Amino acid sequence: MSVTDVVLPAGAAAALLVFAVRLAREPRRLGNAVWLGVALLLSGLWLLRAALHLEWLTPILVGVVAVVAVIVAVVLPGALIVNGVGMVRREGRSLQNLLSFLLGVGILVLEGLFFAPLGRWGSAVVATAAVLACYFGFLFASLLGYSILYGRLRRRTGFDAIIVLGCGLAGDRVTPLLAARLDRAIRLYERETAPPLLVVSGGRGPGETISEAEAMDDYLRAQGIPEDRIRREDRATTTEENLEFSADLLGGARPQRVLAVTSNYHVFRTAVECRRLGLPFDAAGAPTARYFLPSALLREFAALILHYRRTTIAACAVIIGGGLGLAIFA
Repeated sequence: MSVTDVVLPAGAAAALLVFAVRLAREPRRLGNAVWLGVALLLSGLWLLRAALHLEWLTPILVGVVAVVAVIVAVVLPGALIVNGVGMVRREGRSLQNLLSFLLGVGILVLEGLFFAPLGRWGSAVVATAAVLACYFGFLFASLLGYSILYGRLRRRTGFDAIIVLGCGLAGDRVTPLLAARLDRAIRLYERETAPPLLVVSGGRGPGETISEAEAMDDYLRAQGIPEDRIRREDRATTTEENLEFSADLLGGARPQRVLAVTSNYHVFRTAVECRRLGLPFDAAGAPTARYFLPSALLREFAALILHYRRTTIAACAVIIGGGLGLAIFA
């Protein structure tokens, strides 16, 4: 038995234990996603190494690895580019709508550079960029997986108040994205034996003729929600303000069990923001159109990374420093 045969399962078990402890203490931590990702990565490497000892399984593994490589190298960037074009056609031309397109093009460019004669330093830069891409890819996959898990862990009923986060209007009309959030809040409201308060949060943005809170209030009352169960928060323009101002609106006798309803891609960042603000709120998500998800998830990922920019900068500095060191001493 080699050292690797001991280190991989031991590392996977240790990472899984750390993840379980952190999850039990506070599920709204970004670090939980990283520990889960490390545990799954080490477990996968361990199982792969164990499988390689089985000769009959080796051809199957080679085939699986080849298929995964094609998906990552060709299918993924192609799908991102197609999605980006679709986003621009449906939602208009803006940087956030171009995120999936730009990422797909970036992956293809990076892959193409591996076959270009760039010399020692050029090759070192490309290799370093590839390591950075793998690092951010690992973080993204970890966050996506943990976000799905977090959505399954929260309590289902027993809320005293439900905050619905705004996300823009079409003039004075509720958009499909915002309607999905409101419909989810209504379903949660109807589950409760004692009707909770519904706080609609959102100010008036560019191109909007009324505040998001007013439009959301009208929507809820049209769906049969009593006026006395609705509270308006009409100043917020960011997620942080949505949560802070809504908490203030609930007053000194703040309900103990509060749920923030947003879109499914935005759930974990909302939960992380609640923890950062010291608010004991959970978060739940409403369905989102599939074509909208890639760009939305990339935007959420970028926002979470910016929350922890010092750690991100330090990790990138280590990777870049390592790449330059290898180029110098190679």
